[in-house]
Order: sequence, then C-alpha cells, then structure tokens
Amino acid sequence: MKRTRVALTALAVVLLGYTGVRIFVPSYLEQQMNKVEPVDTITISQDAQAFHNSLIVGDWHADSLLWNRDLSEHGQTGHVDIPRLQQGNVALQMFTTVTKSPVGLNYEENNTDAADNITRLALVQGWPMDTWTSLTARALFQADKLLEQAQEHANDFVVVTSQTTLATFLEKRQQHPKLVAGLLGTEGSHALDGELENIQVLYNKGFRMMSLQHFFDNKLGGSLHGTSQTGLTEFGKQAVEKMQQLDIIVDVSHSSEQTVKDVLAISTSPLVVSHTGFYGHCQSKRNINDGLMQQIAQAGGLIAVGHWDGAICSTQPTDIADAIIYGINLVGDEHVSLGSDFDGAVTTAFDTSQLALITQSLLNKGVSKESISKVMGGNMLQFLQTNLPVN
Repeated sequence: MKRTRVALTALAVVLLGYTGVRIFVPSYLEQQMNKVEPVDTITISQDAQAFHNSLIVGDWHADSLLWNRDLSEHGQTGHVDIPRLQQGNVALQMFTTVTKSPVGLNYEENNTDAADNITRLALVQGWPMDTWTSLTARALFQADKLLEQAQEHANDFVVVTSQTTLATFLEKRQQHPKLVAGLLGTEGSHALDGELENIQVLYNKGFRMMSLQHFFDNKLGGSLHGTSQTGLTEFGKQAVEKMQQLDIIVDVSHSSEQTVKDVLAISTSPLVVSHTGFYGHCQSKRNINDGLMQQIAQAGGLIAVGHWDGAICSTQPTDIADAIIYGINLVGDEHVSLGSDFDGAVTTAFDTSQLALITQSLLNKGVSKESISKVMGGNMLQFLQTNLPVN
C-alpha cells in the first residue's frame, strides 16, 4: 500500500511538472524569441493613417501557427493575431508552417542532420504524437489551427484557397472592413516527408504556397544556408512541376542561388521570395544577389521585404522603407511586397498592428501613394488573383 502511494505521488509530481512545462515554457520561449523592441519614434499623421486604412495591406510570411497562442485573442507576446491584424488594417496574411529548424541555426551553414528545434517545441507544447516524427503531420496540425479560427470566428477571419474564395472575401470586406483573409504556406518542402504524394495531401488541406528549403539542404535541393550550395535535385524538379500543375505558388526564400536559377529555368509560373532583403542594400548571407532578384521580377515574380535585421540590416520602419525603395529602384514597384517574418523567432521594432509606420515612413521619403499602395498589398492581391487556382 505504501509503495502504491509513493508511486501515485511520484506520478502526480511528474504530471504536475509536465503541466507546468506545457503552460509556462512555450510562453517564456516565445517571449525570448519573438520580441518587439521599439527604438525610433515616428508620429503617424491623421492623413497617413487615413491613407493606410484605405489600402489593401498584405504580408507574405508569418510563422504564428508555430506557437501555442489563440489567434483570436490579442496576445501579449509575439507579433500577429487576428485583433492585431485588424488594428493594422491587414487584409491578406500568409501563414507559413515551420516543421524543422536546426539547433544552432545560422545564415552561414547548417547540417541537415543537426538536432531539430521543432521536435522539442512539439513535445513541450503538447502537439499530437504523430507530429513528433512526421514533418507532414506538423504542417497539417498547424493548418488545422488556422482552419479552426475560420470556423469559429467567421465574422473576423476566413481562409482563402482560390480566386473564387478571394473574390468572395473582397466582396464581404466591403461590408465588413475588419475581415481578414489567411492563406497557408510551408516553410520548406521537407514538410513533404520526401514523398511527392504529400503535395496533394497538403493542397487538399488548403496549402497554396510552398517554399522549397529552410535553413538546411533537403531532398529537393540546396539551401542558401546549407552545406552543399547545390541546385534542384531530380526530386526537386518533379516537386516544382507538381506544385505548379496544382497552381501552388513556389517560394524560393532560403533556397541556394543555384536552386533559384534551376527553378527559374523550369518554372511555368511566377515565383515569390516570401521574406527577404536585397543584397545590394543589406549584404547579409540571408539575401541572394540582386541579379537573381531581377530575373525573378522579370518572370513576373514578387520580392517581399522583411522586417528584421537579418534581411535589411535593421528593424526600424525608416530602414524598411529604405529597403523597399531600393527594391523599387532595382525591380520596379510592381514587384515589391511585404514579407515580415513576424513570429519567426525574430526581433522587430513593431508588430502587425503598427504597419502604418511603414506607410508613414514611405510617405516621409517621398514615395508616391500609387507605389505605396502596390507595395503594401496591392501587388500581393493582384498576384493572388492571377496565380491562385480558379476554384
């Protein structure tokens, strides 16, 4: 009897400890990894705010689904949730699913076989058991979190998967200006678990953008931050072809320069670089060369400017504006967009509720309202209207 009581007490302590880990550790980790550290003071004029509120604002990259936050609630940590998207007048938000991230990740070189941060995060956050080993399961689990938001908060949030659902969203938004549309993308196609068939599986779940690599080389080819610096593999070519047959947008952020060249050579649709900077503006290993950016633009693609220092060598709105202006001068205002990398384990100077800071900074620097409307979201909208599946 005494042994039974001791065993039960030990079990209770273990369960209590695990519950504490589940409750407190994820929030603590995000507080350390998704910081907002404002520095510059920028006053947003009434005219600038009114102009910002008149825009279609869109962002190509946020990793918010990685974290155990209810996106229907205004969070005290991180960068993105539905109330803050509404405050920032964001109409279109691409939510990307992170499924693997190497311990000790850096922009220089990461080994494919390095220990994985997301496995640890899945355990700590209490994700379903299949996500402990399957990267596809991790992507599907995160997608379900977004789809549940659309089901439970239909007056505030919808998921767009086609030109038809996008048009319906725009009609509804005329009557409900705070309505936000989310889209699903992957942060690297290691999420396929090495199986071409999983492209269809993810498509069926609602994924409409897939990036090819993340911080490491994978079965599709070389990463900008991997060890090989090689291009597309045969499997990678087959994957790109399958994605584009389904009208899935191909994202080459994090891909090696050779991979980008190989994708451009076979692509039948415009590409997106969902979160990046321009090397000529910020000479970071995170950014591919300007010539490749011009080729992507010449093929009808979009380059989405990030909000963190690894991409633009700063976090301040005025410097984001400088990066955007550099991009406009390099590739034209119809090929530049926003790609924040919010909630992607980055520190920024503001969250999504404060995107008017970028609008004000662009106005301060003399950028035309026509160009600002394109960059802040008009280009993203037009791209989606053209490149999403029809139905």
